Amino acid sequence: MEALGYDEYRIDRLGSVVGIIRGTAGGPPVMLNCHMDVVAEGDPAQWEHPPFAGHLEGGFLHGRGSMDIKGPLAAQTHVGAAMKGRAPGDVIVAHTVFEERGGWGMQDLLARNEVEPAAVIIGEATGGDITTGHRGRAEVEIVLRGVAGHASAPDRATNALDLLAPVLSGIKALDRSQPGHPVLGRATLVVTTVDVSPESRNVIPDEVVAVVDWRVLPDSTDQDLLASVRSAIGAEMGEVPEAMGVEVRMASEVHRSYTGISERRGLFTPGFLMEADDPLIRAAARAVGRREGSEAARVRPWAFATDGGWSRGVFGIPTLGFAAGEERFAHTNRERWELAEAEWAFNRHPDLILAVQKALA
Repeated sequence: MEALGYDEYRIDRLGSVVGIIRGTAGGPPVMLNCHMDVVAEGDPAQWEHPPFAGHLEGGFLHGRGSMDIKGPLAAQTHVGAAMKGRAPGDVIVAHTVFEERGGWGMQDLLARNEVEPAAVIIGEATGGDITTGHRGRAEVEIVLRGVAGHASAPDRATNALDLLAPVLSGIKALDRSQPGHPVLGRATLVVTTVDVSPESRNVIPDEVVAVVDWRVLPDSTDQDLLASVRSAIGAEMGEVPEAMGVEVRMASEVHRSYTGISERRGLFTPGFLMEADDPLIRAAARAVGRREGSEAARVRPWAFATDGGWSRGVFGIPTLGFAAGEERFAHTNRERWELAEAEWAFNRHPDLILAVQKALA
């Protein structure tokens, strides 16, 4: 940002990077946002190209973070610089930390009023469409407790795994009963991991933790989610045997920023939805257009969650998404970013920013 001539640039207390290109006429400020973290690469041997080689082949940039989200992050950084002297309002480029683990960076940045955008453009993959929102994501832990013992003497122990089957059945039943939404689709939940303690294979475990990934509709609360899980597994489990226990809780973990700040945080990303006929969304779709033809861009929600859940869902700031890339490649060992589409999307950003600022004025 310094090299590109940004008027201001800084690293905030958690390590998010913020740069500002000052507007020419005091217009409404617009923020471009990508996150700086990426998910783990998994087994490098399972990738067609090494995950961190930045390999170019077939018109794509391949590797972890190419599309989610280092490629769009680089594009937004250069878009901001290209708006110098052109935008009536400030262009804020804010690249946040911890998006993949609940959005601590975006939440903290906005809560401290370090920037006050009138609108936010998220650089998650949209395939050139304008995206208007998404379901939220909650992570719930179901903790099953028993009494540990040697596997050679099971009568001296109480196996926490005995309670797992009704938990799995209860979560499947709860998933089948989830409400739907005319735009965002149905809420879904699924057990994604089961952790056993102690881990030794010749020990009967006294603790089992089943993790549920729940894609929730906007306005869902922790209390409602936990009550639903307790009811669903209780219907399958019945009375819990003596010397055993069940706890249902929202997942949390200690986050430590690279600047050294630590905090225990829940793993929850809010959902949000902008109306498709909102004047801001309509102006954005007209400004972007399509790679093929002269129509306005398609308008739709994302399938996955983003930091927009904080900017719009919690702080009420109008938020939309626009970037190159196909959502289906996110978090996979086939992640890639089409360079021709990336160039097209880069070139559409100035008109998008100007249209958003005009619609807000």
